[in-house]
Amino acid sequence: MGLGLTPPLPDAPDFVYALSPGTAAGFAVSRMEERVAEYQAAILSTQAAFSALESVHAESSRRDGAGYSLIMGSETISEVLSTSVAACRSELLTTQPGTSRPAELLARALESEIPRLRQGIRQRTIYQHKIRFDVPTMEYIDVITAAGGQVRTTSELFDRLIIIDRETAFIPIDDEREVTALQIHHPGIVRYLGKIFDHIWERAIDVSSAGARHTPQISDTQRAILHHLVSGQTDEWIARRVGLSRRSIVEHVRRISEQLGSSSRAQLGYLIALNGVLWGVDGGANPPFPGPSSAGSPPAGPSLADPAQEQD
Repeated sequence: MGLGLTPPLPDAPDFVYALSPGTAAGFAVSRMEERVAEYQAAILSTQAAFSALESVHAESSRRDGAGYSLIMGSETISEVLSTSVAACRSELLTTQPGTSRPAELLARALESEIPRLRQGIRQRTIYQHKIRFDVPTMEYIDVITAAGGQVRTTSELFDRLIIIDRETAFIPIDDEREVTALQIHHPGIVRYLGKIFDHIWERAIDVSSAGARHTPQISDTQRAILHHLVSGQTDEWIARRVGLSRRSIVEHVRRISEQLGSSSRAQLGYLIALNGVLWGVDGGANPPFPGPSSAGSPPAGPSLADPAQEQD
């Protein structure tokens, strides 16, 4: 009777009859759909009401010259952030300091970030270099970049920053980031924070599966060339030392640069250190190659200078 399979007879309420399961299911589902429609209408009405209030609040803040809102409490901060990010239309910029985030948190983040990326929203994130050695974070980054997100790392120290559509920004106001935060909607301040993000982004290095966790394929000869290169020797000196022509040295350096994604000798030196190219497989340093003898050796030139500045 609870499922509606045995309704009462219209002309004899004390008696029931057997109703087709398919018909009974249709009635039951119809009532559920009506309740769902009521909830959906209530949700839309509530969202519209708060959206109108938010517009009034933002306009009042701009008029009064404040341009920010103080948010207190971890649950409130999480709710405001989630709502604001969900309303993102075109671009989401974030900086994530620290070593790593819990694997469960990363998994939950993917549930919202992947659909957002599929909608065409541009997402760029900056981490510090140390996350390249954190397996859960790198696995998360693999999924994000495959879906179209962009991730870079930097050695610079910075705090957390979230910028939504270059219109709203979130920053912590003290060391307890989960307790108190600042929501900024002043156009000038948000624009300034966006420029800071862009500046760090330009100096940061792309994270890729191949470049972030795996040492490039470097031959023993190339490893010897790199040792001399970072020790401050010119291509000409290295060529004599390893028994190759200077042109061959330049070609080896070019191939290594391609593997590491370097566009200059200065960047190459940095990427050599970052990717551990001169370290052994077991993580220990290789024995240093002997430097030039004091007699009969040319003075060491700028090791990471642009090849165009050296004479052939």
